Amino acid sequence: MRLPIHQIDAFAEHPFEGNPAAVMPLENWLADDLMQFIAMENQLSETAFFVPEGDCYKIRWFTPANEIDLCGHATLASAWLVFNELHPEWKSVKFQSQSGPLEVTRDGEWLVLDFPRRPGSFVPEHIPALAAALGAEPREALLSRDLVAVFDTETQVRGLMPDFKALAGLPGFGVLVTAKGDKCDFVSRCFFPQDGIPEDPVTGSAHSTLIPYWSERLNKECLSAFQASQRGGWLQCRDCQNRVLIGGKAVKIMEGVMFV
Repeated sequence: MRLPIHQIDAFAEHPFEGNPAAVMPLENWLADDLMQFIAMENQLSETAFFVPEGDCYKIRWFTPANEIDLCGHATLASAWLVFNELHPEWKSVKFQSQSGPLEVTRDGEWLVLDFPRRPGSFVPEHIPALAAALGAEPREALLSRDLVAVFDTETQVRGLMPDFKALAGLPGFGVLVTAKGDKCDFVSRCFFPQDGIPEDPVTGSAHSTLIPYWSERLNKECLSAFQASQRGGWLQCRDCQNRVLIGGKAVKIMEGVMFV
């Protein structure tokens, strides 16, 4: 069986920035274990698979270890492929997912994700374990899907050298660290060691929680954000009533055929 595969850098203006995602458009679903093996073979933080479903697509995301419920950068990458190669006449595309309907809209060179809003609840009891795993004490901690550590400065966030084994033992799907930015509204870094991803380059789904927090704290609806990983990536964000909007650019760097 020959399967098309594309590698797209999401939340990137140039190649080798942002977060690389493998995107595999399919006519019909493959077996779950085969999709997991493909994601393991790709060794990227996520591989997105999608199939046509009426006037939209059904999308699923796999890390090298597991299927996950929501992924921002691989959805952005999938939308880039739809807009640029599959349906260049479309201005928006809808995906059905485990996390409900997701829409991506063109806005010039930017693609804007319409994602669930997932505000966190404060959990001060987790601060000692977070401090031990991160090597620095956060000012506060929140828990939604992910555990969030809030710091005072961007310098603190950039300088963290976590104990990934300790992070993997904490509650939540991943651990997010964030602070007010020096040149943007907020910065972040995102760690998912229990899912085989020590540090994710740019994590769209994390902003479902980060955007509500910073919108309330800064009293701003529209926010600029930077994920301060080694590759780095810029995001334009908006906090809506029940949703968040997450904007980014993308660049295709590779395409080919996988034989399975």
